[in-house]
Amino acid sequence: MAMGNATPLGDDSGQLPDPAASATAVVDARGTVTGWSAGAQRLLGYPYEDVVGHPAARLLGRDADAMGDFSAAPDGWSGTTLLRHQDGHHMEAELQAYASLDRSGNPQWLLVATPSQQSRRQQSRLHEEPPPHKGEATAEEAFAQCHLPLMIYDADLRALRGSAGAALELGLTEEQLRGRRVTDVLPPHVCNTVEEGMRRVFETGEPERFHVHGRPRHAARERYWAVTASPLRNPAGQVRHVQLIALDVTDQHRARERLRLLNDVSTQVGSTLDVERTAQEMADVAVGRLADFITVDLLDSLFRGVEPGPSAEGSVALRRAAQQSVLPGVPESVIQPGDVDHYPESSPPARCLVTGQSSLHRTLDEGIASWEVADPRRAAKVRAWGMHSIMVIPLCARGITLGVAVLTRHQRQEPFDEDDLLLAEEIAARAAVAVDNARRFTRERTTALALQQSLLPQRLGAQAAVEVASRYLPARSRAGLGGDWFDVIPLSGARVALVVGDVVGHGLRASATMGRLRTAVRTLADVDLPPEELLVHLDDLVTHLRAEEGTDTDPELEVVTDLIATCLYLVYDPVARRCTAAGAGHPPPAVVMPDRTAEFIDLPVGPPLGVGGLPFEAVEWEVLPGSLLVLYTDGLVEDPEHDLGRGMALLRQSLERPARSLEATCDDLLETLLPAQSSDDVALLVARTRALDTGQVATWDLPPDPSAVAGARDEVSRRLADWGLDEAAFTAELVVSELVTNAIRYGGPPIQLRLIRDTVLICEVSDGSSTAPHMRRARTFDEGGRGLMLVAQFAERWGTRHRAGGKSIWAEIGIPN
Repeated sequence: MAMGNATPLGDDSGQLPDPAASATAVVDARGTVTGWSAGAQRLLGYPYEDVVGHPAARLLGRDADAMGDFSAAPDGWSGTTLLRHQDGHHMEAELQAYASLDRSGNPQWLLVATPSQQSRRQQSRLHEEPPPHKGEATAEEAFAQCHLPLMIYDADLRALRGSAGAALELGLTEEQLRGRRVTDVLPPHVCNTVEEGMRRVFETGEPERFHVHGRPRHAARERYWAVTASPLRNPAGQVRHVQLIALDVTDQHRARERLRLLNDVSTQVGSTLDVERTAQEMADVAVGRLADFITVDLLDSLFRGVEPGPSAEGSVALRRAAQQSVLPGVPESVIQPGDVDHYPESSPPARCLVTGQSSLHRTLDEGIASWEVADPRRAAKVRAWGMHSIMVIPLCARGITLGVAVLTRHQRQEPFDEDDLLLAEEIAARAAVAVDNARRFTRERTTALALQQSLLPQRLGAQAAVEVASRYLPARSRAGLGGDWFDVIPLSGARVALVVGDVVGHGLRASATMGRLRTAVRTLADVDLPPEELLVHLDDLVTHLRAEEGTDTDPELEVVTDLIATCLYLVYDPVARRCTAAGAGHPPPAVVMPDRTAEFIDLPVGPPLGVGGLPFEAVEWEVLPGSLLVLYTDGLVEDPEHDLGRGMALLRQSLERPARSLEATCDDLLETLLPAQSSDDVALLVARTRALDTGQVATWDLPPDPSAVAGARDEVSRRLADWGLDEAAFTAELVVSELVTNAIRYGGPPIQLRLIRDTVLICEVSDGSSTAPHMRRARTFDEGGRGLMLVAQFAERWGTRHRAGGKSIWAEIGIPN
């Protein structure tokens, strides 16, 4: 039937050609196609939408002039012409043109094309399948013998055909596959993916590509396939069937998984410099992806940072560093992390540690069997969980075997193979380097911290002026070792010095400098220098130390900062109940009153030690008994999480909260003010003041007369009797007699004698002269020079303390408990 709105005219016979046996089209007066039949589409291959509305001349090929022939013939036209097929080749056809009018009365032509006999023969030869040569396989044979899994499904998703490869993979013959759906053959999760893909192909007519994995048949290994579902169309272009091709990409998938696992090991193992954490990271990454159960045992010396020695023959004791399992709670393990596991000499782990060689085992191997005999507990675990495949891998780094990793499978049916062994060896090699790095860091950090701890006070000196609690925390970052320090120094007259300092920078240089400064402070404190004078001498010392370093410093140890330090020196007198303090670029001390009111002392800001040339000032204030003196370094209050002002405010708020003890106060301050990863070390010193009441102190003013010596001895004797210290009376009278005699003979008025009953008996004689006495060895016939020698022999300690307007000579005498 012709297409379009034409009213066709008949030929001389009055009959139209059979439209089923020919191609018909309608062309308007301008030569544009307005109608196109299905026969025309079959003959020339052009679909309706590609022809209608386009010029008809392009269909005539080389005979385009024929358009003028029949358009000029009002009664019609017939002849032979060449038509152009969609694929480009030309075909000969008998063309007849019938003039007609459309509904609007405009002229148009109905064209009827019939292939010539020659074209029919050529077309027949093109569509005929050439006979196969002798011995040549047909397309049917090629399909049937295709080694790839290839299936054809109908619209109901039932199998029509299956290749030899499909039958082999599925374990069924082609006859058994026919009529079955995917759900009758493959696991559910695979079926859903495949059937959904085939349905989309029927709906859209577009190929679908997806990946599936599973076991194609019972007892087969899990496989991975790249599946392509393609449409199969009939001559009308409709999708009648779907072709399914599956390519086995198991090896490629496993190779990608191995690379991904190695990449994860590189990025996730060794994130910290902790031996146990590093071993645990290895176990966490590999379990579930390579093994079902993993243990990592290391030489015990690694946990202390000690260099491991060569492995010895015999039974081996290793400490469990990490373990992990696909099962919750790691029920397969016979010990817990941190415990020691003993491996018999004949066991694979012991041999692995000695030889440094990995090994692959099945539980039926002789080596595993003998191991189970020697270790019944482990054998019970193997049987209980069905462990069937084991790998024993050494952890070797820098030529040293650090430990052994044991990988086991009991959930997966597939045993380990040689590729798994190579992968495990690569994982262990990378993890071993991270473990060794952690071990080296542990050793270096332990050494550095031991050095620093040796430079800090191991035991605070005995004194009764204050009750003290202290803390030192190294930086929790890689900077670690720093130059913060604190000290408590007993002074004469029952006083005590509290010191906190900070050398700028980190590392051994800062720590060593800290040790030198602490020693210098103790030495200067023994001289009883006032705080501001002590800081002047300390500033000179830092300047000399920096000059001594010069430019000969090892470039690898050189730091960008100059040698600069801060220090706070505070002296508390429990008799006068007063504090004197001076600071060198250091945060001010905090004072907490007995009513928990806290405030910071308005300390004059002095320059840091090492700047040189600038004075230091001291401030003095009265302290109530039971108050807290809090000294600290800037690491406590200054951190990237908050500035110095906010840190000081937090410190003050924390100090005003009640605390059970000084130790609890220190813990609360560190927990409140320090972040999880502090970038600076911290020194903290908290002291609760005590006061000596008037009953523990006796004072006498003495005239500058030699006769006053005897009266002083009597006064001392009576006071010691009142204190119940008769046993110390002889020594005290002797010391007082010598000190008062020296003050009268060599000093000047006013002269004063003071006794202080503390943990020791303190005798002090003050006079108005600034000349300090010196002990010397008297010759046989010398009349003097033996007084201070006697004082030194009978007293535990003695010395001179200079003060404004004179000096004081003091001696400490031990008293029985």
